[in-house]
Amino acid sequence: MKTFNKRGDKGETSLLYGTRVAKCDDRCEVYGTIDEAVSMLGLAKNFCRPEVQDILSSLQRDLFVIGAEMATPEEHYPQMAAKGKVITPEMVQGLEDLIDDFEAKIDMPREFIIPGACVSSAALDVARTVVRRAERRAVAFKHTGRLINEEILKYLNRLADLIFTLARYEEKVIDENNPSDRP
Repeated sequence: MKTFNKRGDKGETSLLYGTRVAKCDDRCEVYGTIDEAVSMLGLAKNFCRPEVQDILSSLQRDLFVIGAEMATPEEHYPQMAAKGKVITPEMVQGLEDLIDDFEAKIDMPREFIIPGACVSSAALDVARTVVRRAERRAVAFKHTGRLINEEILKYLNRLADLIFTLARYEEKVIDENNPSDRP
């Protein structure tokens, strides 16, 4: 299969199930930002401890699910949901459980932090900001009346919280004697 097909040269792209939309469509903004988050987590993963790497790989797979949900036109959503590939309340709960687990291992900061205490936490903090942008795009999409699965909003909100927590964990583990800069 070739990398290019020229079908997008006039500013349109295909959603799942074949519907064509403008590349500036709100849904493309959401799944495009999700794609950025997947890539940023991939970069961050290379700097993190194996325990965190495994979690980030799982999160990347979950983000693929969100990307697929967002790339599915409303009229085809029941077909996608029937395959069981959607964000669920259990997935949101799984993020909350991970946050609780990692918060139990560290003292969470009580004030704003300045990112960059170590490479792994800095990369995670950038990934977190991309996830927050994806969340804002998803909220905007919700306001168009086309977001079917609102668990996506909960998932993205918790995901950013988890990534923040993992960044603080990386700082603690990498260098116990080098706390984050505080404003």
